[in-house]
Amino acid sequence: MNFAAELAKRLIAAPSVTPATGEVFDVLEGMLAPLGFAVHRFTRGEGEEGSDEAPVENLFAIRKGPEGSRHFAFAGHLDVVPPGEGWASAPFEPEVRPSPGGELLYGRGAVDMKGAIAAMVDAVSHVPVDAGTISFIITGDEEGPALHGTRALIDFMREHGHQPDLCLVGEPTSVHRLGDMMKIGRRGSVNVWLEVEGTQGHVAYPHLADNPLPRMVAMLSELNNLHLDDGTEWFQPSNLVITEIDIANRAHNVIPAKAKARISIRFNDRHSGASLSKQVVEIAQRHGGSARPVISGEPFLTPPGRFSQIIADAVKAETGLDPEASTSGGTSDARFLRAVCPVIEFGLCNATMHKRDEAVVVADLDTLSRIYARVARAALAA
Repeated sequence: MNFAAELAKRLIAAPSVTPATGEVFDVLEGMLAPLGFAVHRFTRGEGEEGSDEAPVENLFAIRKGPEGSRHFAFAGHLDVVPPGEGWASAPFEPEVRPSPGGELLYGRGAVDMKGAIAAMVDAVSHVPVDAGTISFIITGDEEGPALHGTRALIDFMREHGHQPDLCLVGEPTSVHRLGDMMKIGRRGSVNVWLEVEGTQGHVAYPHLADNPLPRMVAMLSELNNLHLDDGTEWFQPSNLVITEIDIANRAHNVIPAKAKARISIRFNDRHSGASLSKQVVEIAQRHGGSARPVISGEPFLTPPGRFSQIIADAVKAETGLDPEASTSGGTSDARFLRAVCPVIEFGLCNATMHKRDEAVVVADLDTLSRIYARVARAALAA
């Protein structure tokens, strides 16, 4: 088995359901320190386990090149989503099994994204120190609230004067084959909690109550019918989705006192989180309700240019594919890192991420490592 796969097995074997701390960071530090990286670890968050303020561990590792050389950063996360039930093998006991398409390595995080981090570590072992500065920006809070993860790492980097020139995030971006897609941007995200107050009463005496449901229904209907845009050159159309309706009414003969709902908006660069929040608040108020928006990320774009060409050339050299430059999919920590330097996402095939029996093609890990090494060398020489 290739070296990247062996590293991936070691990371998978360290359970790290979000928010991740401890053992899995010990494993990664043990991989990076022998390669000449100075490893810095710190924890943020002081709340109880299960809360948004629960402790999160972060790691920043740097191997400095010659004075004045360029700085290239790899970024990613060691936390994983809960594995759930029904796996064919234990989710945190990595297992290699044959398949028609080649050997597969099974385990939670194999694709999202311990496999990519393993490939990064293997890659930097093939990049000489005198090529330039390389760093790892690794959080334990990407799958969770993302309050004390990459944003805290960015603060640490600024405080200590570590400014990358370019950053590659190892999210699983490939769709059908390794190398068929990279992400040069992402849409923004805002979630809104809606509420309409009423007065509880008996259904036989509606004149003595104030039913909040008709107002909530009207509010949601208007929101659901909003046409936000038709997309842009690089972004698909924005979309608004009703994700929850909660009345908490278990009696058939009671008019409820309150109605709650939640919507999620994914939006392109024709909008901002603030502008959409304002629009939703105004609609909610018009129907006698209230809205509490939470913006989790703004849209960003790293326009096609030298960085995307470096990645495309590396992918072409190792796979023969020309990766599509896309902004599709959900959010990632690239939404924070884009404030530091140009950032692009590229990684493994995403078909099994977050699924039961998550697995990666073993040969893809070795190929990804070679791609990452090419990208790092070219980025440092740019």
